[in-house]
Amino acid sequence: MLNTKTGKIPLSVVVITKNEEANIEKCLGSALGWADELLVVDDESTDKTVELSKKLSARVLHRKMDNEGIHRNWSYSQAKNEWVLSLDADEYVTEELKRAITEAIKKDDFQAYTIPLKNYIGSYFVRYSGWYPAGKTRLFMKSKFRYEEVEVHPKVFLDGKTGFLEGDIVHKGYPDFEHFLGSLNRQTTLEARKWINTGRQMSLGRAVWRTLDRFPRSFFGKRGFKDGFIGFMIAFFASLYQIMSYAKYWQMKRENNQTK
Repeated sequence: MLNTKTGKIPLSVVVITKNEEANIEKCLGSALGWADELLVVDDESTDKTVELSKKLSARVLHRKMDNEGIHRNWSYSQAKNEWVLSLDADEYVTEELKRAITEAIKKDDFQAYTIPLKNYIGSYFVRYSGWYPAGKTRLFMKSKFRYEEVEVHPKVFLDGKTGFLEGDIVHKGYPDFEHFLGSLNRQTTLEARKWINTGRQMSLGRAVWRTLDRFPRSFFGKRGFKDGFIGFMIAFFASLYQIMSYAKYWQMKRENNQTK
């Protein structure tokens, strides 16, 4: 229900940050004056992230990132409202989505909602390649929702039903291919570590098959060719992700065996 005194909805927007001074104002500004709470959970930023967040009336908590699933679950548990909207610092909310969220919270038909992410590489909006409108569960009742406590790509566990909202979260996560490659490098390290920590067995044959499979699946199956050269690069990186993860997994496993 709308707070008649403040004009805000009973929603906590939770943003996890680390050195995000270039993005945080756009992110928080998109929810300022609309959501009842702006909560920033900061991982030891050394830039002006915390200062800028406080200027926009955000409540700032400090916690070092140890494991993505654990970190996110802890962060959401600190929200003062039952309804939580999870944003990354390089994302912001559109006006259409604000209206959809406001109505969804009033109806209370579902316990969580998936929201389309409008992803950009530089100034290019990626329309195909499986990137849009692939919804992600970002709006949820915190008492009904939790993440698998792993380092990368945690699964969602929900006690209830999931709906779908119109309107977008705009994601400006990749200013250029250099940042895209940097993300790929970090994510594959975490993926390999996840396989090690969960005892998953990955063979070279399976890794090669997944490497060969991902390019045509993205470029043709998900119509990445309609995104032109960027679609080609997305498909190539999807393929590269598989073999890079395996290479790091192989090395980690070998080093672990040598230390025993």
